[in-house]
Amino acid sequence: MATETQSPPSGTPQTAQRARKPRRLVTALPYLAPALLLYLYFLVYPMLDSVRLSFFKWSGFRTDVPEFVGLANYVRMFTADPVFWTAARNTIFWVILTLAVPMVLGLLLALGLNRQMAGRNLMRSIFYIPSVFASITVAAMWRWIYNPTLGLVNQALEQVGLGSWAQTWLGDPKIAIYSVFVASIWQAVGFPLVLFLAGLQSVPQELVEAAKIDGANALQVFRNVTLPALKPTTVVVVILTIINSLKVFDLIVGMTGGGPAQSTQVLALWSYTQSFANHQFGAGGAVATVLLVISLALVVPYMLWSLKGQDK
Repeated sequence: MATETQSPPSGTPQTAQRARKPRRLVTALPYLAPALLLYLYFLVYPMLDSVRLSFFKWSGFRTDVPEFVGLANYVRMFTADPVFWTAARNTIFWVILTLAVPMVLGLLLALGLNRQMAGRNLMRSIFYIPSVFASITVAAMWRWIYNPTLGLVNQALEQVGLGSWAQTWLGDPKIAIYSVFVASIWQAVGFPLVLFLAGLQSVPQELVEAAKIDGANALQVFRNVTLPALKPTTVVVVILTIINSLKVFDLIVGMTGGGPAQSTQVLALWSYTQSFANHQFGAGGAVATVLLVISLALVVPYMLWSLKGQDK
């Protein structure tokens, strides 16, 4: 007796979806191409060329032929450049402070401004507006605030009888980096505030209400319901905060220029100084390459995590 056999299905829905992805990419490519070309030319090419220059000795002038020196720039940077280690220490210090202060402040402000209260939208705007200012504008503003004779800080201290606390806030190597960091907090706190406010909108209110019915207090609700729901937002905020901290440049240039006595020097500024002020493009490229490696070590895990989340 002849038996009829059924042909197997052509593929699972997941297989069909994977087959459609290349076609979608081909369809989207004409729209992506202009931006992709600009991205490759203005971002990827300079980055790769900076890595290439780190293996050469070059003053940056056209009349000077680059001389290949191998790893000499890296050896000198790690063994005979004390400013590099000062810049590296300040950069790590800046990353830790940024994770500890603006991010926590942003979370606390988001929790407060997520409640129903009069003037809530106005308060959100007040805290967010500094983050849209250009860093060089913020630097000019805070240089006036810290001015030893005409600045707001010293005058306020004298008005309340604390004139002995008046300082040359940007001229003392012991406190200059903290003074610059205060200006950074004022500008940066709006960024985590907005992200955490968006994350709080996704917290399931039924779970919050159920926890309250079970007798949980506000701290227990935050620890057991709100904080786990904010985990994806927290990961994004942490990664972006670290990246922004590693490339801090214009605020320090505008307020101290890396001084006094290199006390506020950071890796991004030292790379610029070596290249364009000291005319040592190889040494500057070596510093930039180290900063690039550190940044990639943090960005790549974030990208893999994001792609994994999209595939689920």
